[in-house]
Amino acid sequence: MSGILRKRFEQAEDVRPFAEGKGELRMLDLEGVSVGKATFEPGWRWSDHVKPIAGTDSCEAPHAGYLIAGHMTIRMNDGTEENFGPGDVMVVQPGHDAWVVGQEACEVIDWQGYVDYAKPKAASRTTQA
Repeated sequence: MSGILRKRFEQAEDVRPFAEGKGELRMLDLEGVSVGKATFEPGWRWSDHVKPIAGTDSCEAPHAGYLIAGHMTIRMNDGTEENFGPGDVMVVQPGHDAWVVGQEACEVIDWQGYVDYAKPKAASRTTQA
């Protein structure tokens, strides 16, 4: 590498659709650094649209992300809940459910937890989803 690497999510090599057309994840590999951009459509909920793909009871991926657009609520397995909107930066530990709030698509950039997100369990490097 020359010291600079440029890629665009529109040209992602790895695109993973969510169940029922409720969005997708676009992954970029930046020579060992993975970053993903997810678009969650209105009505999307992890337990409805990713759980069948992941095969886990709750999302087991840790997330470090930034919300570009829309609103999302995340509820931890212990019942702790937080709402996120545009401009919010989040760190979320494994063991949660999440859903889109409102009628606007939610867009999230994540540089920690999307490597195996929305991959069938057998295809994942870990059991994260």
